[in-house]
Amino acid sequence: MMILTLAQRELRSLFYSPLAWAILGVTQLILAYLFLSQLQEYIRLQPQLKMMATAPGITDVVILPIYSSAAFIMMMVVPMLTMRLVSDERRNKTLSLLFSAPISMTEIILGKFVGIVAFILLMIIMMTLMPLSLATAATLDFGLLMSVILGLVLMIAAFISVGLYMSTLTIQPSVAAVSTFGILLLLWIIDWAGSKVVDENASGALTYLSMLRHFEPMGKGIFNTSDVFYYLLFIATFLILSIRRLDADRLQG
Repeated sequence: MMILTLAQRELRSLFYSPLAWAILGVTQLILAYLFLSQLQEYIRLQPQLKMMATAPGITDVVILPIYSSAAFIMMMVVPMLTMRLVSDERRNKTLSLLFSAPISMTEIILGKFVGIVAFILLMIIMMTLMPLSLATAATLDFGLLMSVILGLVLMIAAFISVGLYMSTLTIQPSVAAVSTFGILLLLWIIDWAGSKVVDENASGALTYLSMLRHFEPMGKGIFNTSDVFYYLLFIATFLILSIRRLDADRLQG
């Protein structure tokens, strides 16, 4: 119950911040532009698609690229949302107040994590309204749509766990943001590095670590429990690291 209280506090503080409103507005504007561009391209390709025996549907041509673009955009957005989670508490000397409260380090970390996830879910819901608006005039593949949404939610939750951990390591939000983006970018392109490695075992390990490689199957409607397990394990690892870091700060204080 305390986790939900802390999550509400975190979510409320986000909506009091001009940065969160700017991120929400700019992100939706960019995604709306991409959505209209893809829709226009789909309309332009209609004559060619009608001649194909197994032509891709509107879900493949219009909707999936939007969510793929959203994943890349969120890689840049999430560090700005998570950079102040703990570093601001430490800089404003309010972290000691949390330590003295009758709550555990686990509840503090999970509360902050759930608060940011709730904000991101709101952004995803707003984005999903765009493809759903096509349901009245076209046939959507809802199975494929749900698969890519699940993949996006898991990937962004993993982004948030990294950002939260980096925020526990420093007093400067800007340092946390840059560090988070650097780690996420590395995990985004690490499969490209893996393809350049001669050793098959090393190449396979690098490929498995790639966030993009686990998101792509879900973006194609291929649900694999190993991909879900990867994200859940990734999230749990960084949340545990954040809890241990915060617990170390409490013991030092």
